[in-house]
Amino acid sequence: MAIHAATSAYLGWLAVALGKDGGGSRTVSAAPGDLVLGYATGYDSHDIAPFVRSLRAVFDGGVALVVDDRPDVIALLEEHGVHALPADMVEGWEPHAVIARFAAFDRYLADRPEVRNVLLTDVRDVLFQRPPFAPAPTGLEVFVEGDVLGDHAFNMKYLRTLAGDRMAQDLASAPAICVGTVMGPRREVARFCRMVLMLAAIPRSEIGGAFGTDQAACNIAVHMGLVEAEVRENFGRVATIGLTPGETLTFANGEVVNPDGSVSAIVHQHDRHPHLAEATRGRWGGGLEVRERVRPKGVAERGRRLRDSLMRRLPELR
Repeated sequence: MAIHAATSAYLGWLAVALGKDGGGSRTVSAAPGDLVLGYATGYDSHDIAPFVRSLRAVFDGGVALVVDDRPDVIALLEEHGVHALPADMVEGWEPHAVIARFAAFDRYLADRPEVRNVLLTDVRDVLFQRPPFAPAPTGLEVFVEGDVLGDHAFNMKYLRTLAGDRMAQDLASAPAICVGTVMGPRREVARFCRMVLMLAAIPRSEIGGAFGTDQAACNIAVHMGLVEAEVRENFGRVATIGLTPGETLTFANGEVVNPDGSVSAIVHQHDRHPHLAEATRGRWGGGLEVRERVRPKGVAERGRRLRDSLMRRLPELR
């Protein structure tokens, strides 16, 4: 029986994105020690100012962000000693940025043995209040955002699309991990990136490369033991507060305070609560114009969404 090589748009993209000759520049060196690494394409300077300014108030180590080549963004990063990295340029089909970022992260870390520990993090909705690497991680750390996966329709939807109904149900009682913040030694973080990328190759490309697949792949990788990771409870090093009732969260002395009165080093999803978003902008967003983000609703955008929906339903020849 003839054996044919696996092929798909996603696998073609991944081979280039992780290949020696693919992707963006590797010329920027990270500072020795710990590194904060994020992906912030599509944002203006006012979107990322709270992240950058609050981080630099508590951390003077290496910081690198993948960003668009915008003058306001580049100026902000230069002011605070943050390395601006270009987004990988891969011709042809590309996945959503939430998947593409893991290829960019892996490529950036590959040639930088001087990096000790890494925080992979979202950017627009993340705020720093204490040194992020204190105490230093002893292995890969992932952070809970809620109770269990089965309680979250978003998580279950993408678990089903990535791995099927049965596996999603088997994982429904496991803690809901948020992929927006992941920390650990450089090699373990890079291995995590590659695991997420390979798990995303399981379904057809338009699903594996879609928004939400990163979250599902993260939970599968950890809960099935494909990577070794410590699952950290919420409101410890990281407070992921998108699902937390807003009335239980306060802003005092310039900081977001958890429901139990503690203060976490890293706050994720603060913009989900208007009173925190306003207070955060007041402290960290000064001097920058606040612009409302408006998604295009024209014919081209409707056509793109229709195409994406259709492609997710059609079989892919492999």
